[in-house]
Order: sequence, then structure tokens, then C-alpha cells
Amino acid sequence: MTRPFSLRARLLAATLATVALVWLAASIASYAQARHELDELLDAHLATFSALLIAQASDDLEEIELEHLPDLGDAHQRLALQVWSDERLGVHSANAPETPLAPFRKGFADVRVAGKAWRVYVARNRDGVWVQVGEPQSARADILDEALGRQAVPMLLALPLLGFGLWVVVGRGLAPLQRIAQAVEARAPLDTVPIAEDAAPAEVRPLLDRLNALFARTGDSIARERRFIGDASHELRTPMAAIRAQAQVAQGARDDAERQRALAGVIAGCDRMAALTEQLLTLSRLEAGVLDGVSADAMTADAPLRACVDDVLAELAPAIRRAGAVVETDVAADLRIGCGPQLAQSVLRNLVGNALRHGGDGVRVRIAARREAGATLLEVCDDGPGIAPERRADALQRFHRLDAAAGDGAGLGLAIVGRIAEVCGGTMALDDGLDGRGLGVRLRLPDRR
Repeated sequence: MTRPFSLRARLLAATLATVALVWLAASIASYAQARHELDELLDAHLATFSALLIAQASDDLEEIELEHLPDLGDAHQRLALQVWSDERLGVHSANAPETPLAPFRKGFADVRVAGKAWRVYVARNRDGVWVQVGEPQSARADILDEALGRQAVPMLLALPLLGFGLWVVVGRGLAPLQRIAQAVEARAPLDTVPIAEDAAPAEVRPLLDRLNALFARTGDSIARERRFIGDASHELRTPMAAIRAQAQVAQGARDDAERQRALAGVIAGCDRMAALTEQLLTLSRLEAGVLDGVSADAMTADAPLRACVDDVLAELAPAIRRAGAVVETDVAADLRIGCGPQLAQSVLRNLVGNALRHGGDGVRVRIAARREAGATLLEVCDDGPGIAPERRADALQRFHRLDAAAGDGAGLGLAIVGRIAEVCGGTMALDDGLDGRGLGVRLRLPDRR
């Protein structure tokens, strides 16, 4: 199991690391810039010393007194001075070697003397006197290191203080997340009221939006479950009571014929309850977006319509024979419909079943389908009594039975078909049936390809 990480710790570490890297990069850039400026400044000092020596050497070389040179601070401790006349070393400082610091060429030179790097300025007057003033490069580096070290110490001391400040600031910044966590933790299991977003910062709003969307979906799921429980308890009560009544009749029957009729009623009641339960489960799964464990993509994939029609007609063959119905089909063998096979069969099973159940003996049913503007138009029409135009909207409501005495349906067939059309992005409409009679149900399902 992966250990949870601390967002505050990550932000703190990332911020301090970023500050340290930026400070390091800035220090490197500052070092290079300071080194350049220091070299220019100290080169000017070397040239100044050389100019002073040249000025005194013009009078009398022997009278030059180094201790009487202008006070230039620590420069006396670092500089090496040489005055040459006729290739003879005259006046020189104690730290200067006996050999020339640099070749006798006017200007600056970078040389190595006794294994050390030196920066030397060479000057010459009109009388041929050469003056060489040099400074070890290490002395310059020491000056720069000391200056930058004085800057680095406050920065290093500031990092812990910066870390503490960031820890407090980040903690206060994450307080809204903590409040949201506490609000979610304090909720009742079935509480789906959205969390208020008034005081939430902009960065937390997307999280609240997702949470509230989750609460909304959960509320819809709870509402569906409650609706299903209510529907099931209401609709199953009647067939269960009928089964019980028929069972009691069979139990008290005085002859075998009466007992057989009662048992047949029990079986019919069981069949009706099984069909009703299946329709309730189908509708509940459709509203939840799943059907028999099939994924949403599989539910809305193209299906071969002719094969679905043949399977449903084979399944309903006994009911078709009992009703003496005539079923006609006009579906091309290569025609596909924009929904999965399970949904297509459910549509056909409900529509043809409704026609057989309510159309009367000898009803004629026609199943036709055709392509139309990027969609498949499926029509199931009959020549039964049909539904009056002003009552067709009511027929689409769940459990709404226009004639409770006719047939044994539960009023769910058209509601299931309408929901399937909605899931597949299509539409369903009720119209007149065959020859201006009966009922015609027309589904338009867009292509999924």
C-alpha cells in the first residue's frame, strides 16, 4: 500500500529547492560579475602604482622610498614592486623576486612566478626605466571569496526562516481543503446536499465542483433505488396476492379439475410476476446506465437489426400463435441499428409484446426499418385498437395502463423503449398504425460508427 504524502511537505521542499537553486545560480552569476569588476578595479590600482613609481623614477631612482608611497590600504601587503634600469633591478619591495615579474612589454600581463599566478602591469618612462607592479591572483580570489562569503552566510541563515514561514503560509493556504475534508467527514451517509462554494478559493473550486457532481450522481442513484423499491413493492403486491389466492383455491379444491384450474392460475401469476420483475430490473438498469453487466460502449454499439428481429420473433413464437397474429418484417439483412444487441432485442420484445397483448386476436404487426439521414428508423406498427392521440403522452409514463382490464401488462413497455432511445441518443414517437388504425411506434437512432 502506497503511503500518503504530505502536500504541505512537498510544497515546502519544492519551494525551498527552487529558492536554493535560484540563489545558487544568482550567486554564480554574481561571482562572475564581481570577479570582472574586481579585476577592473585592481588593475586600475596596479596602473596607479606604476604611474606613481614612474613619476618618482623620473627624478632620482635612488631616492625612491617605498614607505613614502601614498597609503593604498591593504594593497601594500599584496603588491610586489620592481624598478629596472639598464636591465638592473633597483628599487623593489620585499616580496618581489630578483627576476623580472613579467617580460619588458608595456601593459598588463598574466604570468606565473615561482608556481603562482600573477597579474602584472609594466610601464616605462622616457629614460628607459621599467616599472613592474604585480599582484598574486590568489589575493584577488581571497578578496572575492571573503565578500561573497559575507553574503552567503545571511542567505544560509535565511533558508530555515523562509522554510518556517512557508510552512505556516502553506498550512493556512491548505486550510480550505481541511475544512472540506471535515465537512465531508461530518456528513450523514445519505446526505447529498452540495457543499457551499462561497468561501472556497479559486484553486479549490474544481475539487468542490467534482464533489458536488458526485453528490448529485449519488443522490440520483439513491432516488432511483427508492423509486425502484417503491415501484416494485407497489406492482408486485397484486400478482403476489393473486398467486396466494389461487394457491388457497387449489388447497381447498374439492375435485381435480378445480385444483388444476387454480394451479394454472398460480403458474400464470408467477409468469406475470417474473415478467414484471424483469421489466422493473431492465428499467432500473437503464436509468443507472448499465444492462446485465454490459458496459456503456457495448450498450450503444451497432447491432445487426435483422438478426435481432429473428431472435425476438423466435422467442415470441408461442405468444404469436396463441394470438393468431400475423407478423410482417421489412428489414434488410445488412441493416444495423445504433444500439447494442441487448437493447435492440429489448425494444423489439416490448413493442411486439405490447402489440400482441393489446391488439386482440388476429392482430397484424409490421416491423420495418430503413436508413434515413445518418440514422436508422425502426417502426413497429399494428392494426389493433391503438391509443387516442390525446392519451399517447400518458402512455409513455411508467405504470400507466390506459385500460387496466385489457391484458396483463404493467405499463412499463413503452417507458423502457423510450429510455433506451434516450440512452442511445435517439428519439421515440407514437403515431397511427397500419391503415390508419392501431398504434405505430417509431424510433430514430443515430449511427454510432
